[in-house]
Amino acid sequence: VDLYIAGAIYTQEGELAAVREGTLDMAYYSASWFAEFVPYVSMIGAVYTFSGFKHMDRVLNGEIGKAIFEDIAQKTGIRPLGAFYLGTRQLNLVEKIGEVRTPQDLKGVKLRTPASPAWIALGKALGGNPTPMSFGEVYMGLKTGAIDGQDNPLPTDKNAKFYEVTKYIVLTDHVVNSVWPSINEKKWQSLSDIDKLIIRKAIEKARKFCAETNLKAESELCDFFREQGLIIIEDPDKEAFAEYAKWSYQNESKEISKDWNMELYEKIQALK
Repeated sequence: VDLYIAGAIYTQEGELAAVREGTLDMAYYSASWFAEFVPYVSMIGAVYTFSGFKHMDRVLNGEIGKAIFEDIAQKTGIRPLGAFYLGTRQLNLVEKIGEVRTPQDLKGVKLRTPASPAWIALGKALGGNPTPMSFGEVYMGLKTGAIDGQDNPLPTDKNAKFYEVTKYIVLTDHVVNSVWPSINEKKWQSLSDIDKLIIRKAIEKARKFCAETNLKAESELCDFFREQGLIIIEDPDKEAFAEYAKWSYQNESKEISKDWNMELYEKIQALK
């Protein structure tokens, strides 16, 4: 197995095409990257679809997730093999923006998003001005002022050292983020049953490790960020954010929400 990390051979945007074409066997994706080809999947990564880690895990690593992953495999040629908990996404802003507690406070704020329609819709749903940028460029973007903020789980903020170039973290809990280890479908079907079982077992072991590691890190990281001089906004108006997000998806991002499978969405909500 050859590993390439941190965008060593492909950009975040290029990985999807590479796995579809078979020039790369496996990569990690979030739900929003598949939405271009399976539009209803964008609702998995939408603001406030999941209430927390346990809800997300119950859905995506259960029967609903299996059905979604099979559908994606048939329509894209890429097979997700599970959902790893990456963390719950929070806002992270530079000093000049000041304290943010409502979506109105984000008006005009250049908020980094990945360059896909579903991610851009998410940026709008938070009240910001979505600014597409590859993950590898975010640190310098924050440092130079090309962007005013970004959203990621707290462990990602720490690992990428965004605390060095930002001032505020706003605990909006707006997306329970998962990444999906995914494999080229032809490659998967070429494997023996024994090899598939080995990969499945490795995925399950990694899934549990990822959840335990990130849940523990999230419980400790606010203190770490305070020690680095950041201000933690613990009381944003989540109800206002949720209401604005609902309005935004229905009005500003109709091209995204019109394709949502609302019957499936209600099944997801029933598993809270």
